[in-house]
Amino acid sequence: MKFVDEAVIEVFAGNGGDGVAAFRREKFVPKGGPSGGDGGRGGTVFVRASRNLNTLIDYRYKRIFKAKNGENGQGKDCYGKSGDDLCIEVPMGTNVYDDITGELIFDLKEDGQTEELCKGGQGGLGNIHFKSSINRAPRQFTHGTAGENRKIRFELSVLADVGLLGLPNAGKSTLIRSVSAAKPKVADYPFTTLQPNLGVVRSGINSSFVMADIPGLISGAAEGAGLGHQFLKHLQRTKLLVHVIDVASDYPNIDKITQDAFAIRDELKKYDPQLHQKPRWIALNKIDLLPPDEINEYLDELSVRLRHKDNSTTPIFCISSISSIGTKDLTDSLMRHIEKENKKQDETET
Repeated sequence: MKFVDEAVIEVFAGNGGDGVAAFRREKFVPKGGPSGGDGGRGGTVFVRASRNLNTLIDYRYKRIFKAKNGENGQGKDCYGKSGDDLCIEVPMGTNVYDDITGELIFDLKEDGQTEELCKGGQGGLGNIHFKSSINRAPRQFTHGTAGENRKIRFELSVLADVGLLGLPNAGKSTLIRSVSAAKPKVADYPFTTLQPNLGVVRSGINSSFVMADIPGLISGAAEGAGLGHQFLKHLQRTKLLVHVIDVASDYPNIDKITQDAFAIRDELKKYDPQLHQKPRWIALNKIDLLPPDEINEYLDELSVRLRHKDNSTTPIFCISSISSIGTKDLTDSLMRHIEKENKKQDETET
């Protein structure tokens, strides 16, 4: 299935039905009086977040959604039937924007969260509402009002605790395969990953977190180069970023490795300064491909260089995704950090 994380649709609430002017016409009931009922209200359009969806592909081709109109009133005091409401389901993590103004309307983070997009029109009044002591046979009635309509843009940002970033072929997909049940495509060429992948990482019997892997970033990603820029928004909801760095492909050229690492960091800042401010850990990957007699000295020097222009306390882990070396230490540390952050958030909310 093609991953679709953005869609533009038009939604129309139902129009209210018209009221009616009618009079009773019953045998043996002279001058029966007004009996025109009200029109039914138009259907309202809602949007609901669902954990059972993970893409916006349903809205790639169908772009217009209309709720039912209310029925007109009838004689004999009969009111028109209200139009059925329409509920549009989207994946959890979907932002709903007004496509004309660009305003964020709703942020649907929780399963079952339901919000009103367009309100249905009110039904018109029948002539039974206009009778009085001086107006025994009213012929007045009102028309129903039009339902609201608007152009909506959906943007999906996956909900994950940890986001993986790095150059193409850094080993992000292999890492998420190693520590979770996710099975993203892995190959020895760049841009194998074409869409975000989510994996649940278990770090104990009752401890787990969600990890997201996005397509690799390259220099100029914030301006649209490569594929990763299309999915950087999926990292904005994460609590922590893990920068995966391939230490073997350019060995022993430390200058090239650090230059590439800083370039990715700069792309985050260009794209969104708040994303750049998120906690960012470093995972030095593919250490099993380094010469055994030089590995310690090489990794120590690389760590010093990476911390030189970054936070001096940035955690750095040496791992091999394919051999699972160091991955348990990484995931356990991530779990402790997430639990600590969740506890802080709970204390703040209370």
